[in-house]
Amino acid sequence: MLKAIYTTEGDPKAFLEYPNLFNEAGEWVGFVTPQRDVYSVSGIYVGVLTDDPRIIRRKFEEPKPQLTPPEKPASIRIPAVIPLPGMMRDLPLGNIDILQEEPYRLHTVDMIDYRKDFD
Repeated sequence: MLKAIYTTEGDPKAFLEYPNLFNEAGEWVGFVTPQRDVYSVSGIYVGVLTDDPRIIRRKFEEPKPQLTPPEKPASIRIPAVIPLPGMMRDLPLGNIDILQEEPYRLHTVDMIDYRKDFD
């Protein structure tokens, strides 16, 4: 089942088809662990999935170990109608909304920064 992930402002910016996360175009941008930790397609820790649902992270958080990402899933079709979010609680002090303030952390496979140079 596809679940919308919202920004603090209430905009749907990602979609969860457990355990995979997709962007607004239906492209794979990350995955979620059973502990609700969110990782990018390169296996780098991004934040935590809240019940709101949002992806948040502490501003000054110790990095978690890099994980091996699962196989790349097929792209998905985003539904034409997305439910409105519930009321968003204020973020705890010292936390940021990843989809609103640091969306580049959830990039597609073709944008991995650490890929080898082809030259």
